[in-house]
Amino acid sequence: QVRLVESGGGLVQAGGSLRLSCEMSGRIFSAYAMHWWRQAPGKQRELVASITRGGNTNYADSVKGRFTIARDNAKNTVYLQMDSLKPEDTAVYYCSAESAYWGQGTQVTVSS
Repeated sequence: QVRLVESGGGLVQAGGSLRLSCEMSGRIFSAYAMHWWRQAPGKQRELVASITRGGNTNYADSVKGRFTIARDNAKNTVYLQMDSLKPEDTAVYYCSAESAYWGQGTQVTVSS
């Protein structure tokens, strides 16, 4: 059984930081590109950041320079470091292993 479990969400003031984690089990983590997505109320799900198996990264323009994605294959975990948070970053954040497997999401709320 494949599981992706996100953690690290919460409430933070604008300008603050959070680090999200997503631990994968049931598959070979290092074989997958990993993604972080987010979905705000009334909006479509948005791809926020991606990291390839080899460690190459890509970011949405809206988070470039503020968010950092990283992976630790020894821990089967992908991270999203979020700095300089803005109220418009408020959303449920999801991780995925390519498009095959998804976590349940973690809420991030940024107050102004």
